[in-house]
Amino acid sequence: MPTEHSFACACRDGRHDGPPRSYGSAAPVNWKPRYARRKDSELTTDQCVIKGREFYVRGLVEIPVLDGGDPFSWGVWVSLSEPNFARAHDLWEDPAREQEPPYFGWLMTELPVYPQPTLLLKTHVRTRAVGLRPLIELEPTDHPLAVEQREGITGDRVREFAERLLRG
Repeated sequence: MPTEHSFACACRDGRHDGPPRSYGSAAPVNWKPRYARRKDSELTTDQCVIKGREFYVRGLVEIPVLDGGDPFSWGVWVSLSEPNFARAHDLWEDPAREQEPPYFGWLMTELPVYPQPTLLLKTHVRTRAVGLRPLIELEPTDHPLAVEQREGITGDRVREFAERLLRG
């Protein structure tokens, strides 16, 4: 039976107790639906190309939750250079991709729970095992998102995200 602190999930398990531990964006901030009609643009659940000139991968900014449980994750998009995108694309299903050095990228997802813009924060994209989204590590700055990734957050902060994102 649903409780005040449970939530419906699109996953196969259906309903979970407590606030969600993950939120994501379906596309980079500059993707427009009309691009789907172009031959030089494509959006999948993991990768995006816009006008054959802009290249993106989807990954996770993981944040430790200090009072226990799984980390909190932001599903975000990061821009890559064309050579790095081509390399990541070529290795997407290759188990050797875990040995790749991190790729530099720019965060291309706006996270509205932060007082400062999150667009264009510097990142490093670390590929993980096939089937896992890349890990997005922010460069160590004083931006609140970077601080939270380094230092972690509490369960109260996770609930605050839910309040802002699910209830407006």
